[in-house]
Amino acid sequence: MTEVTGLVGLWQDRGRTSASVKQIAQQHLDDLGTRIASMQAMQRTLQDLLCHCHGDWRPDCPILDDLASQGRRELLGS
Repeated sequence: MTEVTGLVGLWQDRGRTSASVKQIAQQHLDDLGTRIASMQAMQRTLQDLLCHCHGDWRPDCPILDDLASQGRRELLGS
Protein backbone atom coordinates (compact mmCIF):
# COMPACT_ATOMS: atom_id res chain seq x y z
CA MET A 1 0.00 0.00 0.00
CA THR A 2 2.88 2.35 0.81
CA GLU A 3 4.26 1.81 -2.68
CA VAL A 4 0.96 2.78 -4.30
CA THR A 5 0.74 5.88 -2.10
CA GLY A 6 4.21 6.84 -3.28
CA LEU A 7 3.17 6.49 -6.89
CA VAL A 8 0.06 8.58 -6.35
CA GLY A 9 2.25 11.22 -4.71
CA LEU A 10 4.22 11.48 -7.95
CA TRP A 11 1.05 12.67 -9.66
CA GLN A 12 1.44 15.99 -7.86
CA ASP A 13 5.12 16.28 -8.84
CA ARG A 14 5.02 17.98 -12.23
CA GLY A 15 8.82 17.73 -12.47
CA ARG A 16 8.75 13.95 -12.61
CA THR A 17 9.09 12.00 -15.82
CA SER A 18 6.83 9.19 -16.91
CA ALA A 19 9.97 7.04 -17.24
CA SER A 20 10.66 7.42 -13.51
CA VAL A 21 7.06 6.51 -12.68
CA LYS A 22 7.24 3.48 -14.96
CA GLN A 23 10.52 2.37 -13.36
CA ILE A 24 9.03 2.59 -9.87
CA ALA A 25 5.87 0.76 -10.98
CA GLN A 26 7.99 -1.97 -12.59
CA GLN A 27 9.96 -2.43 -9.36
CA HIS A 28 6.71 -2.77 -7.42
CA LEU A 29 5.47 -5.32 -9.94
CA ASP A 30 8.70 -7.30 -9.66
CA ASP A 31 8.48 -7.23 -5.85
CA LEU A 32 4.89 -8.47 -5.98
CA GLY A 33 5.93 -11.30 -8.29
CA THR A 34 8.64 -12.34 -5.85
CA ARG A 35 6.24 -12.27 -2.89
CA ILE A 36 3.60 -14.21 -4.82
CA ALA A 37 6.13 -16.87 -5.83
CA SER A 38 7.26 -17.20 -2.22
CA MET A 39 3.69 -17.58 -0.99
CA GLN A 40 2.93 -20.15 -3.69
CA ALA A 41 5.99 -22.15 -2.59
CA MET A 42 4.74 -22.02 1.01
CA GLN A 43 1.30 -23.14 -0.20
CA ARG A 44 2.77 -26.13 -2.08
CA THR A 45 4.84 -27.11 0.97
CA LEU A 46 1.84 -26.95 3.26
CA GLN A 47 -0.28 -28.95 0.81
CA ASP A 48 2.42 -31.62 0.68
CA LEU A 49 2.67 -31.73 4.47
CA LEU A 50 -1.10 -32.02 4.79
CA CYS A 51 -1.06 -34.99 2.41
CA HIS A 52 1.45 -36.76 4.68
CA CYS A 53 -0.41 -36.07 7.92
CA HIS A 54 -2.70 -38.82 9.12
CA GLY A 55 -4.75 -36.42 11.24
CA ASP A 56 -5.51 -39.14 13.76
CA TRP A 57 -5.04 -39.72 17.48
CA ARG A 58 -1.29 -40.40 17.24
CA PRO A 59 1.12 -37.69 18.41
CA ASP A 60 3.38 -38.10 15.36
CA CYS A 61 3.00 -35.02 13.19
CA PRO A 62 4.88 -34.64 9.91
CA ILE A 63 3.84 -30.99 9.74
CA LEU A 64 5.52 -30.12 13.04
CA ASP A 65 8.46 -32.42 12.27
CA ASP A 66 9.13 -30.56 9.03
CA LEU A 67 8.81 -27.14 10.66
CA ALA A 68 11.20 -28.18 13.43
CA SER A 69 13.63 -29.55 10.84
CA GLN A 70 13.55 -26.28 8.90
CA GLY A 71 14.15 -24.35 12.12
CA ARG A 72 17.21 -26.46 12.91
CA ARG A 73 18.57 -25.93 9.38
CA GLU A 74 18.12 -22.16 9.73
CA LEU A 75 19.94 -22.17 13.06
CA LEU A 76 22.81 -24.12 11.56
CA GLY A 77 22.93 -21.84 8.52
CA SER A 78 22.24 -24.59 6.00
